[in-house]
Amino acid sequence: MTESRTYFRTGLGLKRTVLPVLEGEYHSQVVDRLRERGYRVSSGDVTVRLAEEFGYCYGVDRAVQYAYEARHKFPDRRLFLLGEIIHNPHVNNRLREMGIAFLMPGQDGRFDYGELTPEDVVIIPAFGVTMRDFEELRAIGCLLVDTTCGSVLNVWKRVESYTRDGHTAIIHGKHFHEETKATASQASGHSGAYLIVRDLDEARIVCDYIINGGDRDGFLARFGHACSDGFDPDRDLVKIGVANQTTMLASETERIAQEFRAAMTERYGAEHLEAHYRHFDTLCSATQDRQDAVIRMMESPPDIMIVIGGYNSSNTNHLAQICARHTQTYHLEDSTCIDPEARTISHKVVGTDRVVSDSVWLPEGTVEIGLTAGASTPNNKIGDVVLRIFATRGIDLEQRLAAEDDDG
Repeated sequence: MTESRTYFRTGLGLKRTVLPVLEGEYHSQVVDRLRERGYRVSSGDVTVRLAEEFGYCYGVDRAVQYAYEARHKFPDRRLFLLGEIIHNPHVNNRLREMGIAFLMPGQDGRFDYGELTPEDVVIIPAFGVTMRDFEELRAIGCLLVDTTCGSVLNVWKRVESYTRDGHTAIIHGKHFHEETKATASQASGHSGAYLIVRDLDEARIVCDYIINGGDRDGFLARFGHACSDGFDPDRDLVKIGVANQTTMLASETERIAQEFRAAMTERYGAEHLEAHYRHFDTLCSATQDRQDAVIRMMESPPDIMIVIGGYNSSNTNHLAQICARHTQTYHLEDSTCIDPEARTISHKVVGTDRVVSDSVWLPEGTVEIGLTAGASTPNNKIGDVVLRIFATRGIDLEQRLAAEDDDG
């Protein structure tokens, strides 16, 4: 859709105005120093290693920038955000402080637009929204600021092309995630079918059905919550195209695509594969880069790994899962999860929804701590974590870095 007075997808012309504000709120000199030092800093017997790819990606940076632009451009209008702009509590709370109201979906997953008027401004988050939500907002006539990530839009284009050619979209993702809901709507909105698989185990169940058939009612009982209305596995698994939520675990997405390719080859023969199976790599490059960076770090794993990002952030949870296979890993929502005085750390147990607090988490003696952050984590929060790690040992890292500068 082209830009209009009521729809903005490429900013609102205030980039130069808001960039100094964003820099002031989210920049970190500590992170800059780590980069300058080869992503490593030591003081006393503590060393912190920072992954070479971490934190904010382009899509997140752009989404936050557009939200700030909207607040500056429309100071006297009501601003609403559909859900969270990104999965980072600090950034979302900052937007609330700026007077942006959050519209959250109800238990049925639907938004209530009853209070919106044509005079209101609505910000679409980086995850995008469903086609139905978009059409409802356009019908109301409110001004839309669309921050949907370009990587998400690429997945939508693939899904639309699958359904246009009669293929069911098989989506590797979480059926309850905002992005996956929006992606699935691209299939149903174009009169196509979709099926969402959470992981490799679910993919293998579907593959078995493709090859051998089975209990149709049992299949629908298992996947009825994650497929299009009227889905029929006997009809809708004859031609498929594989896509994914952009923040999933890259290695698993690749395995799932391979499983489906093998299943369709076995069912229909290699000579007919092209007519029954399609796949394009639609994983976000930033997600891939951050996962690759921690995989490289785990070749020589640190004593402890800290992963920073929202507890509901898919890409952050996957980073934590990768690290936890190799070393003690703590997933922190925010820098405040580390209390230097009490010497405690609050964290989400990897692979669960439990948040716990551990005491004396930082062992005595020489210790190396690895650090990375999900794509929704601003640098200032990463820098704060570094400072709190050293403060737990009674070290004022900022003071020591400043002293080094004076000596230099």
